[in-house]
Amino acid sequence: MTVTKSLGCVAIGLALALAGCGGGTSKKQVAATYCPSPLTVQDAQKLTRFKPGPGRDPRDVMFEASLINSATACSINRATMEVELKLLVAVNAGPSVGTGTSSVPYFVRVVDASGNVREGRDFNADFKLSTAAPRGQSLEELTLSLPFADPSDLGGYRIAVGLKPTQDELQYNRRAAAR
Repeated sequence: MTVTKSLGCVAIGLALALAGCGGGTSKKQVAATYCPSPLTVQDAQKLTRFKPGPGRDPRDVMFEASLINSATACSINRATMEVELKLLVAVNAGPSVGTGTSSVPYFVRVVDASGNVREGRDFNADFKLSTAAPRGQSLEELTLSLPFADPSDLGGYRIAVGLKPTQDELQYNRRAAAR
């Protein structure tokens, strides 16, 4: 997997509608048939980051982040499918937001037909949050290259995405979901 990242901020809602790969050439048909839709991993759609220390009540929240949407568009180049992956990450500042950059960690994993992770990378969506600018959105764009020998090989690929909470943040997410 080859990954290229570019970051763009979005002020208002974003339509991640991507143009369909319609008829015509065989490469376009293969790309449309086998383009993997991203799946968001359970418990990895939201993240609540607390300030350092033992406190875990609402006053201790630095920010809350959500993976709002994800989408793919694909094209075929020789024996490689190029997958353009877009993720929309939104963040809201909490009462304990600090000055500087708030980094929201997220991951992308390419999974094969056997359920094995073929490739995986971690990234950060960075935000400048403050009480004056308490919200932000970032459109994260990645390009993945998926090799294949036969076009039917592409049917086994899946793309798993999600925010990357720490173990404590994951437990907090699970407790909050159970309420």
